[in-house]
Amino acid sequence: MDNLFQNEFIQTAGHYSVVVLCMIVFLAVFELVTSYRNWEEIKKGNVSVALATGGKIFGIANIFRFSIQHNDSLVTMMGWGVFGFSLLLIGYFIFEFLTPKFKIDHEIAKDNRAVGFISMMISIGLSFVIGSSIH
Repeated sequence: MDNLFQNEFIQTAGHYSVVVLCMIVFLAVFELVTSYRNWEEIKKGNVSVALATGGKIFGIANIFRFSIQHNDSLVTMMGWGVFGFSLLLIGYFIFEFLTPKFKIDHEIAKDNRAVGFISMMISIGLSFVIGSSIH
């Protein structure tokens, strides 16, 4: 049985499955903390929501990329992924806090593409910082 789990194809399928499941859960969490409904807005063509959501997807995936590179077990990889996601979520709240002149969620919901783009870049940038700290 140990040989089965050492097979690179099995390991890749395991990592993929865990990351997809975590991605679904983490995006649901982001859906809960935003004032707009991500997928409804994207369906309507809201580019700002698509940019912000794309940044979150990239950020989560990038954190897991680092976690997979530096950890042998799925459990440890998941632990670092959850921790990294938590930091990414905190970064989202800090971004909202640091812009007291306007509400980030409202601007993204109104399809303010500049805010959507900055939100995307913050998620991507923070994912590299978070990921580089994973051991």
